[in-house]
Amino acid sequence: MADKAAVEAALSRIVDPARGIDIVSAGQVKAVTVTGGDVSFVLEVDPARGGAMEPLRQAAEAAVASLDGVTGVKAVMTAHAAAGQAAAPSRGPVPNLKPQGTAPQVPPTPVAQGPEKLPGVDRVIAVASGKGGVGKSTLAANLAVALAARGQKVGLLDADVYGPSQPRMLGVSGRPSSPDGNIILPLRNHGVTVMSLGLMVEEDEALVWRGPMLMGALQQMLSQVQWGKLDVLLVDLPPGTGDVQMTLCQKTQVAGAVVVSTPQDIALIDARKGIDMFRRMDCPILGVVENMAGFVCDGCGKMHYPFGHGGAKAEAERLGVPFLGEIPLDLDIRVAGDGGAPIVALKPDGPQARGFWAVADALIAARAAA
Repeated sequence: MADKAAVEAALSRIVDPARGIDIVSAGQVKAVTVTGGDVSFVLEVDPARGGAMEPLRQAAEAAVASLDGVTGVKAVMTAHAAAGQAAAPSRGPVPNLKPQGTAPQVPPTPVAQGPEKLPGVDRVIAVASGKGGVGKSTLAANLAVALAARGQKVGLLDADVYGPSQPRMLGVSGRPSSPDGNIILPLRNHGVTVMSLGLMVEEDEALVWRGPMLMGALQQMLSQVQWGKLDVLLVDLPPGTGDVQMTLCQKTQVAGAVVVSTPQDIALIDARKGIDMFRRMDCPILGVVENMAGFVCDGCGKMHYPFGHGGAKAEAERLGVPFLGEIPLDLDIRVAGDGGAPIVALKPDGPQARGFWAVADALIAARAAA
């Protein structure tokens, strides 16, 4: 069976005639992945040469396909732009999203005027945080399962490209398939349709991508995944106020954002920045959630608040946005997420799940009242 070294050795025999060196030595081969007999990789090219590089891409695919044990090869070109320039889309076939990081690979089309509605999706809701480590992805996973349990058709897009944790939290594994090399079929568990870059890379593999690649990956996962008909698509965003957040709001009609924070001032400072960013992008704030609000001591039975208490609620009131509820700091929530069954699915009637149900019900009620 072929391994990564064998794949790279085969590719090193492919010479770019315009540069006179092989594509591996030139640093054009990226993200080589071998899963069983399936191989995928990215061929990074100069945007000005995108169309002329198609024969080179085909030769690279053929070289890898000739290796013993290889049953399928997917290669795609990314147009790597210089700093300050947008990456140009290539015209090669789109594989199973391993080369995500490029814009959707179709011939250029006129730029859309304003955000567009995602076909078949009633609402897109962003789950965001101003900083990392506040439990945003845990909230997103449990909220998705809770909404599905309430009868909603729910999708969850894990757009936290540098820390894609939804595959583990929702207990999904394996690579999504692509019947035509273009449309990607997502996975499903706990009643939730799931797509994540975490399904395309190993857990310990870093995604070393620049802004244009991040934006392209997000657009691919929004437009090329077969989401089907959904009542709501939750988008688990990376922390902060960067390219992914801006691209989502600029390209897609977003019904609103749920902002997650812990109670302490240092987290609330960044939560304010996140709220300000969404407001600047004309994206409504559906509410604020206070995570890790407190825990019950096993020894004394009292509630303790290691990060303070009520900070997110007070901030929501100050900013004039809804407060959606508190989530406790509880070991069972963490263990359930690590085990692939969010606490809402594992212990739906337990006190640890109560806050997640409250957030889900608040969003459903707000939608009904709109």
